[in-house]
Amino acid sequence: MAEKQIEERGYAVPDVLVSTEWVAQHLDDPNVRIVESDEDVLLYDMGHIPGAVKIDWHTDLQHPVIRDYLTEEQFANLMREKGISNDTLVVFYGDKNNWWACYAFWVFQLFGHTNAKIMDGGRQKWIEEGRPLTREVPSYPPTDYKVPQRNDEPWRVFRQYVHQFIERDDAQLVDVRSPQEYTGEKLHMPDYPQEGALRGGHIPKAKNIPWSRAVNPDGTFKSAEELRKIYIEEQGLDPNKETIAYCRIGERSSHTWFVLKYLLGFENVRNYDGSWTEWGNLVRAPIEKP
Repeated sequence: MAEKQIEERGYAVPDVLVSTEWVAQHLDDPNVRIVESDEDVLLYDMGHIPGAVKIDWHTDLQHPVIRDYLTEEQFANLMREKGISNDTLVVFYGDKNNWWACYAFWVFQLFGHTNAKIMDGGRQKWIEEGRPLTREVPSYPPTDYKVPQRNDEPWRVFRQYVHQFIERDDAQLVDVRSPQEYTGEKLHMPDYPQEGALRGGHIPKAKNIPWSRAVNPDGTFKSAEELRKIYIEEQGLDPNKETIAYCRIGERSSHTWFVLKYLLGFENVRNYDGSWTEWGNLVRAPIEKP
């Protein structure tokens, strides 16, 4: 019933989402691995979906020295440790914002693990429905995950490309941060430490569409019709044009990337994960303020 409701929302790729009900029915499915990835890395230890493993966006997915992601061999080792095989269906969920679930999902795409989905509503919806949590950390037999071939190009852009992109007449950028960050009043989200960048503002030609406009109060995604009104009718984005999303460090923009690519069917949308922490510190990088 819940999966039918997701299908009825009119998404371009509806099966990239699963409901909390679906997850509850597949807790013991050996072909499914549930993964929790949160902004607050302590949440998992306080209670998580039974059988779920934790992937820390910072310590597990980031290279320990370079500002980049894991090497292919490191990614394969992480998968082996988490009991994930190359053909395992991985279902991500996160805390109330579900940013980091989308971020982890996006990183998995870099390594070619496309058999992945997002639990609609995340941890927030699971708890609000009174579903069980546990502190028991599961142990799965290690797998023989084959080392993948990482390919950033379809999913990710770098600052050099953004510099060239904004010179184009058809440049389509989406700044998913809060309005205060977009105008330069803030360097980070309100109520967060204002650090990470020397300058405030936004990348030239970027439209401000905060990520939060895409979700309902319970954390689930809005219908395709509602999303089209926001991104296409109101803001004038063209699904056929190349699109780049960015935020501060790439997590909120991965959420919007997910919405544009899978829910609205944008043909060519990528995430600039260097985002404002990089752009706002670059020498001679152009910025705009109202």
